[in-house]
This record gives sequence, structure tokens and C-alpha cells, in this order.
Amino acid sequence: MTKVLLTLALVFLALNLFGVFHMGPGADAAEVRTVPAKPPANDAAALEANRQQLAQKEAQLQAKEAALKQLSAQLDARVKELNLAKKGIEGSLVAKKKQDDERYKKMIKIYKGLKPQDAADLLNKLDDKIVIEMLNLMDQKTAVKLIPLLTQPRVLEWTRLNLI
Repeated sequence: MTKVLLTLALVFLALNLFGVFHMGPGADAAEVRTVPAKPPANDAAALEANRQQLAQKEAQLQAKEAALKQLSAQLDARVKELNLAKKGIEGSLVAKKKQDDERYKKMIKIYKGLKPQDAADLLNKLDDKIVIEMLNLMDQKTAVKLIPLLTQPRVLEWTRLNLI
């Protein structure tokens, strides 16, 4: 009971401090009346100015939001365009790799028909990258015949690349 009375007293005190209730001189606690909430003319003008500022800010925000939506749509379109280009490039790379493999296989058939010493002499004159790719595509039997005849640094590089 005392807690309730104490709470009511604190609420009343707080409301009185904020000007919600006004007790005139000689007024009793039972005669509590509310203060009229008539804003002065200055407050009405200030409220109107605030309302206009808020309306301007809202319009600016809406314009920015529309611009962001437009940019988002442009970015989405660009991402789709780039994804299509990526797929096209990937398809081209796969086709190129297949074409290169076919050419290497044809060359390997030719080198297989040569004597091992003749094939090794020709391979030793080619770039390392080409020789390594050809060794990778050769069958084991052909590679075994050529390895002793190829230059040692080239064979060691091929071995390192295959072990990694």
C-alpha cells in the first residue's frame, strides 16, 4: 500500500514538474485541473516551418531512393551482361582447349612414328611449355622411350610439374 502511494506521489510530482497539472494558490489536491494546451502563435508558425522542412527532406529522400533504385537496376543489368560474357569466354576457352588437344594428339602421332632419337632431337628444339604438354599427352610407353634422349633440365621440369 505504501508503495502504491509513493508511486502515485512520484507520478504526480513528475507531471507537475513538466507542467501537465497546475495547482493554483490555495488549490486543494482534490482540485487538480489541467493546463490548457493552446500553443501560442509562434509555436504554430514553428510547427508549420518544421512540417515544411520535413516535407522537403522527405521529397529529397524519395528522389535519392528513386536514384538508388535506378542505379541498382543498372547494376543488375550490368551483372547479367558480364555473366553472359563470362559464359561466352568460358565456352570459347573450352573449345580452344579441345582444339589444342586435338592438334597436340595429331603431333604426338607423328612423333610416335619417328625413331626415338629423331623425335627427341626435334623436341629438344621446341619450347619447354610445348614439350611438357606433349609429354603429358603421350602414352607412357612413348614417353619412356623419349625421356632418356631429352635434355635433363626439361625432363626435370616436367617431373616437377607432374608431382605438384
